[in-house]
Amino acid sequence: MDSYQHYIDAEVGLWLFEMKKSPGLFSRLTHGVQGKINSIIPEKIHKAITMAIENMVKAVITGSAWIVPKADPTMIPMVRENRVRERIKWYRNTASAEGAITGAGGILLGFVDFPAFLTIKMKMLFDIAALYGADTRDYHERLFLLYIFQLSFSDQKRRNELVGLIENWDEFKSDLPKEMNEFDWRTFQLDYRDYIDLAKLAQLIPIIGAGVGALANYRLTEHLGRFAMNSYRIRLLKKSEGRLGQVELKVIE
Repeated sequence: MDSYQHYIDAEVGLWLFEMKKSPGLFSRLTHGVQGKINSIIPEKIHKAITMAIENMVKAVITGSAWIVPKADPTMIPMVRENRVRERIKWYRNTASAEGAITGAGGILLGFVDFPAFLTIKMKMLFDIAALYGADTRDYHERLFLLYIFQLSFSDQKRRNELVGLIENWDEFKSDLPKEMNEFDWRTFQLDYRDYIDLAKLAQLIPIIGAGVGALANYRLTEHLGRFAMNSYRIRLLKKSEGRLGQVELKVIE
């Protein structure tokens, strides 16, 4: 095993430890407060927001699969991941610029930021998937992107629930929603909104909104990129283990 593979193993192990640790006091308090706020919001509003986010995400994941970088199956892990980091950097800088522009406009342009930033993040996921060799024309691969997104923008309790699905994707995917309409969009939008509300709220304030928007988008995009990298690393490691297991069986036979 080369040194870079050791590096990947260490990063994945640390990331899984972060995903599986118990929710802290602050996380539990924040989740409780957000739950109370969501319970106050009328059901009609929840339905409207859920439908809006569902339609936005569906539009992006339908169109984003057509233009993606080509992955060379012969690329060594270090080269592939350097290309992934370049894509994350490009989208991170694009999202930061978009956040600065919409943040400078206060509340009105702040509403424009939501779909624009969502599109940037989803398109980045498609590029990362392609570089790791995933065929995003496959429905299950698009569903995997939604779970990466949800894992990235959820509280620690939800991460405890979702990380096992990412770890054991091949075992779980046959039991998952058979089409996009069956996906739990309500939970998806609540997790996403609850996670980014605090980070993005100050972006709506004139004067400081530009700086806040640029920094928030920068950090949130990099955060999503890290989660995507580790999610695909786990899948590749699982495949490698499977191939090694097959070789061992042949040797035994």
